[in-house]
Amino acid sequence: MTQKSIKQLEIELWEAADELRANSKLTAAEYKDPLLGLILLRFAENKYEEAKDHLAETLPINPRTKQRREATKDDFAQAGAMQLPEKAQYSYLASLPESEDLAEAINTAMKLIEAEYEDLAGILPKNYQELTPEDDSDNNLLANLIRIFNSDSVRNAKGDVFGRVYEYFLMKLSMMGAGAQEGGEFFTPPSLVQLIVNFIQPDHGIIHDPACGSGGMFVQTAHFIKNTQNKSVNQAVTVYGTEYKSNNTRLAKMNLAIHGIEGKIANNNSFYADPHELFGKCDFLMANPPFNVDKVDAKNKFLAEDKRLPFGAPLTGKGTIGNANYLWIQYFMSYLNPTGRAGFVMASSATDAGNAEKRIREELIKTGNVDCIVSVGNNFFYTRSLPCHLWFFDKGASAPLSNRKDKILMIDARNVYRKVSTTINDFSEEQLEGLTAIMALYRGEKPNVAKDNAWFNEHFPDGMYRDVEGLCKVVDLEEMAEQDYSLTPGRYVGVNIDIDMDFDYKTRMQELHSELAELNTEANQLMNQIQAFKL
Repeated sequence: MTQKSIKQLEIELWEAADELRANSKLTAAEYKDPLLGLILLRFAENKYEEAKDHLAETLPINPRTKQRREATKDDFAQAGAMQLPEKAQYSYLASLPESEDLAEAINTAMKLIEAEYEDLAGILPKNYQELTPEDDSDNNLLANLIRIFNSDSVRNAKGDVFGRVYEYFLMKLSMMGAGAQEGGEFFTPPSLVQLIVNFIQPDHGIIHDPACGSGGMFVQTAHFIKNTQNKSVNQAVTVYGTEYKSNNTRLAKMNLAIHGIEGKIANNNSFYADPHELFGKCDFLMANPPFNVDKVDAKNKFLAEDKRLPFGAPLTGKGTIGNANYLWIQYFMSYLNPTGRAGFVMASSATDAGNAEKRIREELIKTGNVDCIVSVGNNFFYTRSLPCHLWFFDKGASAPLSNRKDKILMIDARNVYRKVSTTINDFSEEQLEGLTAIMALYRGEKPNVAKDNAWFNEHFPDGMYRDVEGLCKVVDLEEMAEQDYSLTPGRYVGVNIDIDMDFDYKTRMQELHSELAELNTEANQLMNQIQAFKL
């Protein structure tokens, strides 16, 4: 399928599924898990049929019987598919007569898959009775959903189409606030994930996300590896995730299964555990942790002895932890090996936070591991409008011979965005490519940027890095010390003021003064009328 046809399929499936929900009593949060579970079932059968055809042509032939040997579970795994029992196949469920209990049949299918695949044990949704009608009316939500994902275009979809569909549905559900209490926290906007991946280039070794949500960082890594190395993610990297909320853990494991990514996701609290024991071992780290957490137990024994906190906990005068941002930031640096890179989303307040946070920030900067900070404007998140910053660490940049030692690239991208809707912004492909090119130029690498990228050409006309007022600047330790070790790019890059020489400012100001005078006159007249009115 072409990219255009995949996009059209995503939209058609979502609109059909959402229309069914709108005519039911279910909230988006209640709908989310069973809906995504059906996508996984549909995907699993497509991959199963694809692998079965492939194995039928490639398995070795027994010289005695002249027949190919029977395919095993391992054979299917090698082909990137699950070996499905008949009653766990989507076509079996779609062909059940109306007299059968469809909800119970799907619940059974999920149990059969979990019994065969340990990583999915206890993960798949098994509450499909909630999608059945309360009476015998024709408006059977579950049966109609099964039908939607059984069309010819869906049955014939190959490759990573269902991974794309799954990601699209996660995004749409997040935009509807289907993330339980916090609303959408299981999903990081694709623009931010892609910029992180583009900047740190996670193409080998161990990758970790200690607050992995639904696993979006791993999925984008798989896309990056396929596009740049033309190999599978499992050939290039080993992924580990940690997620505190059990429902998000289930989403992440399903997401990895949908994309054929082999990885370990631990349902644990990163504040009090390092379940994968990855201290100092990671080649890459990516994360979008919860911001400004204020309920971390400062007296917890694990936290008190945590080697992931080289500069200590950010304690208040009362010995409590009022904000966990600088716990996360230290964890992210500590997980990296001597050449490791990290990219993560962080609350904007962290770049200038005072007290204990300022002390820790100064120590972090002096390690030389802070490589780049990017300011991001409002409305990139689907359920909250706050701005954020992207932080990047690179332990290789602090090596004695590095040309970036004791320097930080500051990028103020608050005015770099594309308006998707009245409440949502993202980066366009051109802007993503341009921002990525800035990082490449800063590293002394040749950027992969299209010749007709107008945004990039406007700011870097000769294709070489330069400080651009209002956009980017390379800052050294001395300048940061003068700014009290602030990591807010706006403090360094300045403000770019564009003056339109063809605009008649004087005449426009006269017009505004005239309009203001008229409004003041009308206001005075209304005030006189109100005061003259007698009750």
